[in-house]
Amino acid sequence: MADKYVYYFIRRETSGKSVRSKRRATLEAIDGKGEAVMESQIVVDHTEVDDNGFLIGGASDDAHPMDELWAQIRSLERRATSRDREALTMGNAEGGLKYMLSLESRELRAQALKLKKQRTDLMVQMLDDQRGKQGFTRFTGGLSTE
Repeated sequence: MADKYVYYFIRRETSGKSVRSKRRATLEAIDGKGEAVMESQIVVDHTEVDDNGFLIGGASDDAHPMDELWAQIRSLERRATSRDREALTMGNAEGGLKYMLSLESRELRAQALKLKKQRTDLMVQMLDDQRGKQGFTRFTGGLSTE
């Protein structure tokens, strides 16, 4: 189990223009390529980073909010699974560490659950907005109660 911190970075083109990277990378991968944008830091599971230190298939800041939420949920669940796997390999002598891994896994899954709810709420809101744009009119039945 290993969490990785990844960042966007700014690199200079030969023309002198500053360009932000399209993918996040670890500080080790960024070294010599540009300057890390520290505010863009996210935590991911080590399985989400390629051999060169770049985030695999991560959503960018300008991605659709649903894509970004899905990427965050997937990452939280992978990190929780990593902790569960590591805890399973430990013996009883490492009870304290095993317990801490279990707590971290539960917390990560709770965060993923919150994001899933947020994603569902966002989907409902998007559908409601879409219905409103189509001019949906509520049917009242047209009957008079007189």
